[in-house]
Amino acid sequence: MDKNTKLAKFLRFAITLSVVSLALFLGLMLWDNYMNSAWTRDGRVRADVVMVAPDVGGLISRVAVVDNQYVKRGELLYQIDEERFHHALHEAQAIAMTRKAEYEMKKHQSARRNAADDETVSAENRDDALYDAQISHAKYEKAMTHVETAKLDLERSSVYAPVDGWVSNLLLRKGDYVQAGEKRMALISGGSFWVYGYFEEQKLSLIHIGDKAQMKMLGTKYTLKGHVESIARGISDRDNVTDGRLLANVNPIFTWVRLAQRIPVRIHIDEIPKGMNLSAGMTCSVSISSTKSDNRSSLIK
Repeated sequence: MDKNTKLAKFLRFAITLSVVSLALFLGLMLWDNYMNSAWTRDGRVRADVVMVAPDVGGLISRVAVVDNQYVKRGELLYQIDEERFHHALHEAQAIAMTRKAEYEMKKHQSARRNAADDETVSAENRDDALYDAQISHAKYEKAMTHVETAKLDLERSSVYAPVDGWVSNLLLRKGDYVQAGEKRMALISGGSFWVYGYFEEQKLSLIHIGDKAQMKMLGTKYTLKGHVESIARGISDRDNVTDGRLLANVNPIFTWVRLAQRIPVRIHIDEIPKGMNLSAGMTCSVSISSTKSDNRSSLIK
């Protein structure tokens, strides 16, 4: 009985020691993985957003797209009422015709005075007629410029897609009035998606341009593959805001708990799984494997 009791105690002690040792080992591994591996849960899918604005102002007579529609480059997005631009073009053409007639008359008068002898027309009159013809020609050129501008305004009343992409958050409606240069439609540029991973500052030494990256999308089975494209070289300093005199406005309160800054790392997407629809703003976990460490391990082997 004594031997059995001692053996049972030893087994209990051995099992307890093994469990505690395994727990400590796994805890150390998790801690090392958390502190010394380049990964973050704070990843965001981003895309180029093209802000579409008209070059001319006016009433919207037609909206040719719907929200979230995919459009090709050069496809009509919306139409600004053309009637006013047609009137402006006709007016500019009429003025140009008048200027042309005046120029032809002045040119003909200058030619007749230049052909006459000195006893009929003085040299001063010849010069005056020549200058009048040149002035009329300049006015005609100016009028033709106004015609070309009116034509351009008429063409620009039709707003076309500058890139392939998706119409996003469409709020424009027929009857709205838009100003020239006013942003009234957004296009998510197709093929421009990338991922921003916000990594803690102490992990930047583990990340290099060209490193392979995997992005696990939140709440899905999909994983994107890519590589590190660039690392941000600066973020805003919230404690160094300038005042009205352009002096540093330093916060006198120092918090004892200091959180690591998050630095954006841009990741190019190399592969998108079939059946997955990417949208700007989606979140993911980003894990980066350093190519330099892989090279070192292959040299050791």
